[in-house]
Amino acid sequence: MEYIEKYQLAFTSYLEKFTVNKEPRTLYEPINYILQLGGKRLRPVLTLMTSEIFGSDYNKALDAALSVEVFHNFSLIHDDIMDDAPLRRGQQTVHEKWDLNTGILSGDAMLILAYKLFENYNSETFRALAKLFSKTALEVCEGQQYDIDFETQNNVTISEYLKMIEYKTAVLVGAAMKMGAIVAKASDKDQESIYDFGRYLGIAFQLQDDYLDAFGKPETFGKQVGGDIIENKKTYLYLKTMELGSIKEQEELIHVTADEKISSEEKVKRVKALYVNSGAEKATLNAVTDYTKKAFTVLETLHIDQSKKELLKRFGNELMTRTI
Repeated sequence: MEYIEKYQLAFTSYLEKFTVNKEPRTLYEPINYILQLGGKRLRPVLTLMTSEIFGSDYNKALDAALSVEVFHNFSLIHDDIMDDAPLRRGQQTVHEKWDLNTGILSGDAMLILAYKLFENYNSETFRALAKLFSKTALEVCEGQQYDIDFETQNNVTISEYLKMIEYKTAVLVGAAMKMGAIVAKASDKDQESIYDFGRYLGIAFQLQDDYLDAFGKPETFGKQVGGDIIENKKTYLYLKTMELGSIKEQEELIHVTADEKISSEEKVKRVKALYVNSGAEKATLNAVTDYTKKAFTVLETLHIDQSKKELLKRFGNELMTRTI
């Protein structure tokens, strides 16, 4: 994805100016720490790229892009607290490196900082960005709650799961792109279309992530393959096995995931076999393709040059054929 390097470099440079030491250090050091841990930076890159696609200087969208990234990392701090996760991107999580109260308070401050960045725009743009941000932030919280609720539910449906990943993951991708369109003063119709493009792509991205967690290559995936299986998460693969599998396969899946005596290695091996034999593996890949096609269909409604549509399509294809 060499063509997005200019956006990554511009954003990284802008982020460095934002992450300066301020007092009280115990509040701002954790914020700077999580923001400097890296990550793909896909969301802010999409904001910058979208603004340029709609004819604006992408530098004008840097504050909107930064807001998206600050909010995303705020949600990660609080997610890690809820999951009691020790590591984030291979490093200590904020609440582990400092303490629980610091994690909560620094996360709260990040949410406020994300809003505050909109103050750098004129009143019309500020209102549009803030309205979208408020809607998106609440949906992300709703998605997180659905995810928590699903941990103790045995009757989660495919439609419920899709709604959860849409809210928890996809709406922020859509919002990141729409923010770029807002800054560029694109038409309302184009703003909604680019939002839908990002939302569909976000759903496809998460389904692909579900797939890679089970079937990705350990040397390229970047985290433990089979982690979702070990944690008994009800992913799309799991739910599709329960939908498509035989009674015997369904019973075995329930038994294997509930049996604490089975080793992690054996559990991953047996569950992956059930995913393949039931047809869930193929169904998941088909779903990734379907949502990617939905995103590409939306592209045809945008009032931009064909070359720019091809750029967005290229980005989507590369995102969906990734191995990490």
